[in-house]
Amino acid sequence: MSDDESKEGYIVEYYAVGKSVKVTAIDPASLREVSIIGSSRASRKHLAKLAIRKLHYMMDKDKD
Repeated sequence: MSDDESKEGYIVEYYAVGKSVKVTAIDPASLREVSIIGSSRASRKHLAKLAIRKLHYMMDKDKD
């Protein structure tokens, strides 16, 4: 996650599900929430970056 992303103030939660991790990213301003499933071997930083990227995508999609 870049410094810019960490300053944006997203909430990121991790839940272990077997050999996978469910990562939920929440934008506190809009209360928009998205989830991804990733490998438990991946770093939390990488999983958070993917979840935040999906959150940005969904928020941009909602603007259209």
